[in-house]
Amino acid sequence: MKSISYSDAGVSIDAANIAKEKIKQLARTTFNARTLSEIGSFGGMFDGAFPNLKQPVLVASADGVGTKLKVAFLTNTHNTIGRDLVNHCVNDILVQGARPLFFLDYIATGVLAPDVVASIVEGITNGCRENNCVLLGGETAEMPGFYAEGEYDVAGFIVGVVDREQVIDGRRIAPNDTVLALPSVGLHTNGYSLARKLFFDVAGDQADTHIAALDKTIGAALLEPHKSYLPALERLLDANLIKGLAHITGGGLTENIPRILPEGTSVTIARDTWPVLPIFKLMQEIGHIADAEMFRTFNMGVGMIIIAAPPDAEAIKSHLQERGETVYEIGRVTQGNREVVVG
Repeated sequence: MKSISYSDAGVSIDAANIAKEKIKQLARTTFNARTLSEIGSFGGMFDGAFPNLKQPVLVASADGVGTKLKVAFLTNTHNTIGRDLVNHCVNDILVQGARPLFFLDYIATGVLAPDVVASIVEGITNGCRENNCVLLGGETAEMPGFYAEGEYDVAGFIVGVVDREQVIDGRRIAPNDTVLALPSVGLHTNGYSLARKLFFDVAGDQADTHIAALDKTIGAALLEPHKSYLPALERLLDANLIKGLAHITGGGLTENIPRILPEGTSVTIARDTWPVLPIFKLMQEIGHIADAEMFRTFNMGVGMIIIAAPPDAEAIKSHLQERGETVYEIGRVTQGNREVVVG
């Protein structure tokens, strides 16, 4: 009988080694003086001393990019998904006032293609460098028969730190506080199952179909990056001006803002106070989608919500505008039962 090897079962150790070597080279571009281990160790090590913080609190989160990956497969674009992943995770811990320390990734595929894996990690390292975050480690899994040919999944895990007295948790939010909004770039990483149904099934478009209203192809519009709000907000984190931050991801404005509201409060939003991106208007027209469904599925052009007392909101707006950031005043906190009313 012929001797059977692991490769006969569809797993290539040689391909994995090639991919790991490429990952090592990319990950090193994110290392800093606090990085104490190399990629390839069983665990990543990071210096845990925080002499400039009185009571350091670690903040951790994990996420993926969902079916946005399907658009990456259709367009054969793999070097941007990783950056989306990092920025999503950075924003998730940013809402509690944390700055990122390190990131880990998980990439799983049916047949490991080293160049594709390297492209994914290229995006991850780009995101890490832009957010001053170390790519400390990760896992690449080859799982024959588990994923369709040419497809993969990717997830990210982030750890950041904030001084306990600087934690942003929404507890100070009160009626009459101002609601500010930072604009999104596109869908970011949410609502893609519905978006793909609308464009590809209902409208019958292809990824390379050019849409005049968007001035780009469907594929390019759906691959617009998930923006990191750390550069815009970092200098405000220690100023004690921000009462609450909400990252507008799955669930849209109506589901995410209540996550930071204390009992007895609600939020009223005036929908004409910021420009809704053309892609959302187009999708609503294609699917004849009700307003309520749009606002609980998509970010509708808002990527991050800031809640502050009125005088502090003015200071925040001035700071952001001086840095060239666009910011909109879109609503008020009211008395209520942790609901969001868009009118």
